[in-house]
Amino acid sequence: MKERIYVCHTYYHVYITLLKELKIRAEEGSSWAPHATLILSKMSTDFEELHTRLSECGLFEEILDYDEKRESFFPELDSLRSDTGSGLGNLRQRIRLTRRFAQLQEPFLPVDFRQYKQIYVFCDADPIGVYLNQKHIRYHAVEDGLNCIANGDLARFDNRGHFPLKAFLSLHLNLIFIPNGYGKYCIDMEINDRSRLIYQDFRKYIEVPRLPLRDRLTDADRELILKVFLKNKAALEQRVAEASKAGDGILLLTEPLCTLEIRKQIFTDLIERYQKEGTVFLKPHPRDELDYETLFPEIPQIDKKVPMEMLHFMPGAHFKKAVGVLTEMSDFPYADESIRLGPDFLDAYEEPSIHRQNEQI
Repeated sequence: MKERIYVCHTYYHVYITLLKELKIRAEEGSSWAPHATLILSKMSTDFEELHTRLSECGLFEEILDYDEKRESFFPELDSLRSDTGSGLGNLRQRIRLTRRFAQLQEPFLPVDFRQYKQIYVFCDADPIGVYLNQKHIRYHAVEDGLNCIANGDLARFDNRGHFPLKAFLSLHLNLIFIPNGYGKYCIDMEINDRSRLIYQDFRKYIEVPRLPLRDRLTDADRELILKVFLKNKAALEQRVAEASKAGDGILLLTEPLCTLEIRKQIFTDLIERYQKEGTVFLKPHPRDELDYETLFPEIPQIDKKVPMEMLHFMPGAHFKKAVGVLTEMSDFPYADESIRLGPDFLDAYEEPSIHRQNEQI
């Protein structure tokens, strides 16, 4: 059997995978050899040339693309998503949909997961989680983003109303699927900080803090990570130098929030607001489809395909403020002040119930 496989859906997932494999390499020392497979799901992220750069970094035995498909890709599932008018009828529909969806996903898989000793899945809410549970394949789940369950427990939100019953049907009977540790064949789920959890803790959660993984990196490790993620290191260093030299740099982080029109208004307003305090720099989110370069050509911007975490490895990086709307803002040591505007800010732009999931659980 092969050793390890990681299923990544975002640049952040790849970053955490690199941290994990670099730690293993350091622990194994001279006996280390690349024994891991990394899968890049193309479902929600355009990884561009990342596949090539990962292949060249020497950490992985193989890099594979995965043409993962959403439910909406399969028209034969439409009838199973309809409301039958009764709770029992809808439950039957969901059970049938879960089974059929896993069957339809199988032809698109790039590997036989049964051939791996350890499987790590970032965001098992995506179709791969349904597939692995329906095929009785055990795996480790990994938190989708930093403290994401604390900021929005989507597994509970999407299954609000009789959650204990639904969790039982997933966790013990495998009739339906609930992600974030509630799948029957999920061994455990890594989270960054157990103390941040809002709702009841769960026996499958294991705390694996991200900061120690980063702090243990050597200079060579950091250089390897930068080579993987940066197409143009000089361009990023220039942007960071500009912000640091200005002394009043304010980094605005975009997010794939709301509709495109509302998003455009949000960041138009934020740019106007923070330009009164300093020099604004934009960092578009990798999955943000709004064209910020066209909308705000006068605002210096950092390549959207560069994970924010790369700024940790830029010597001398310094901003007066780092500002996000719903982004987790607990790890920005290169900013004097980190601001998460939060749901109260977003209430002015859209119906609050859309983004206040925790309050509705």
